[in-house]
Amino acid sequence: MTSTNLVRIIPAAAVVALGILAGCNTVEGAGKDVERGAEKVQDAARDVKQKL
Repeated sequence: MTSTNLVRIIPAAAVVALGILAGCNTVEGAGKDVERGAEKVQDAARDVKQKL
């Protein structure tokens, strides 16, 4: 990975992390957010598997 890519990826990752943290007021809220994200990944994987 080149330094140019890192210059783009690091700020983007920071924005995403801040958005996640801002949306979670409690540990329970954070857990629910992570769970929803995992469900979306599972749904996408299931869709891809069905298309194969």
